Amino acid sequence: MNYTDKVGNKLNALLEKNYDAEAGYKLAAEKVQNMRLKEFFKTQTQERYNFGHELKEELKSFGQEPDKGTSIKGDLHRTWMNIKSTFTSDNEEAILEEAIRGEKAAIEEYNEIISETTLPPSTKNVLTKHRDNIQTALNRVNAMEEMF
Repeated sequence: MNYTDKVGNKLNALLEKNYDAEAGYKLAAEKVQNMRLKEFFKTQTQERYNFGHELKEELKSFGQEPDKGTSIKGDLHRTWMNIKSTFTSDNEEAILEEAIRGEKAAIEEYNEIISETTLPPSTKNVLTKHRDNIQTALNRVNAMEEMF
């Protein structure tokens, strides 16, 4: 595997996870009644959509083909989230807990890739911006969880 394949594989993995997060946030926005939460989840849906496009551009700059679609693991997580929200009386809190769990996992994944010493500066900049935005979203969702 050459350098661009290695970077391309890692970016495609992040791209797939951003597709998952986008779909998860869209589902969360549909499930909650609280307008503040609904707007937050809609904003996050759009942000993850934007992240996906930025990652696609970065992949193309390496001559790599961006993956399409969500992961099976992400599809299963959304199904579980759907079931959990259906059977949980306090479903908005349960959805917030899932958002927190997902954002923490995303930050860990971004940090792991950002720490690569062979990462091109343009890629590192894109990933650092994404990670910082995800951290801000995590801070906001943690604060919202305190409301419940």
